[in-house]
Amino acid sequence: MLQQILQDMYIDPELLAELSDVQKHLLFYKMREEQLRRWREREAWDALAQAEGLRPAKGKRASNKHLQWLLGADGEVWVWVMGEGPGDKPYEEISEELIAERARLQAQKEAEELWRQKEAEITKKFRDALANEKARILAEKWKVEMEDRKAAKILEERIHEEFKRKEEEERRRGEEQIRLQEEQRAKELYWTLKQAQLHSQASENEEREWEEQLRRSKAADEERSRRAQRARDEYRRHSLRAIQKGTVAGLSTMFQELGQNHEQEARLYHQLPDTSPPSPLTGPDRTWERPLRPLSREVIVRWFKEEQLPRRAGFERNTKSIAPWFHGIISRESAEDLLENMTEGAFLVRVSEKIWGYTLSYRLQRGFKHFLVDASGDFYSFLGVDPNRHATLTDLIDFHKEEIITVSGGELLQEPCGQRDSPPDYHLLFE
Repeated sequence: MLQQILQDMYIDPELLAELSDVQKHLLFYKMREEQLRRWREREAWDALAQAEGLRPAKGKRASNKHLQWLLGADGEVWVWVMGEGPGDKPYEEISEELIAERARLQAQKEAEELWRQKEAEITKKFRDALANEKARILAEKWKVEMEDRKAAKILEERIHEEFKRKEEEERRRGEEQIRLQEEQRAKELYWTLKQAQLHSQASENEEREWEEQLRRSKAADEERSRRAQRARDEYRRHSLRAIQKGTVAGLSTMFQELGQNHEQEARLYHQLPDTSPPSPLTGPDRTWERPLRPLSREVIVRWFKEEQLPRRAGFERNTKSIAPWFHGIISRESAEDLLENMTEGAFLVRVSEKIWGYTLSYRLQRGFKHFLVDASGDFYSFLGVDPNRHATLTDLIDFHKEEIITVSGGELLQEPCGQRDSPPDYHLLFE
């Protein structure tokens, strides 16, 4: 799967979402490394072709675009300097007018916004006051006799007109206040912009900005270097551990291909500690043509029966029992629901719907992590995280019960998460 991604220089967004941060950093590092390799190879080929005369040296392409200068009466390039031409204003006067216009427009914009707020406050103030007065009048009006209703109505209209008059006076005072503030703000902005123009001519501020940008750039470069170093350290650590842990599986396969008898294989395993000889694995049946990626659940079930069952995927070592951590084609949400009430270090392995392989779901103290396991070849390995190749899926799980998956996360497989429902979610795979 990683080789296919590097060949196409493209990864499906859904598959990218399944990767952890460490997997994404390592995948980016590998893709950048592949870009540099292709560039160096192309440059070397071009240099060899030019040396042997198979290809002419690179030259500038002819272009239809051209530039034609406007010429003056003297035949030279026409040049106009602002403030020095006939009828031009002095540069200082033009600059003053521009600054004054900018200050006026900014002050006008701020005054309009301030007036909108002021007008809303005035409207709300008198609307609330009028509503309260109407409520008071209505409360009193019901207390008087029928003959007083007309007088109450006249009083209400008089009060309404009084409030309207006061509202108009308040609006006029508000408009006058906003106008004065606009003029004052225009003067303030004028002097502010004038001072900013004077200060911008000094080179000290530009030098400080350049130094700050340089400091940030160096800090970003150091952070990228640290991440790349951590990825390389993790790669070397897993490689050394794989030499120790993976020797048994590799030698067992070699003896099987050479036709060694079981006595020689048993003697070899007696010499290597902490491992018992696994049952012989048969190669997957290639009678069916596997698509580039899973298209449906039916295709995934057939792939599992055709390629994974002969390799005893999902079984415990040297037994016919299905491992307690193995699950069928379940979603990410279902896996997290199964792990919800378990402690940190709990895990399960489910058949992936994104790639030809599996997904290891891991319980953190707060939250979950999901690691893709590539099974498209003749081995099992984490996609983008663990460079080790394991002969069986059980070998991969047992290996990471003793060795952490990533240096940054320190994930160690501890407690398998079994089935909750009956029949189990993997029953379609073994029918």
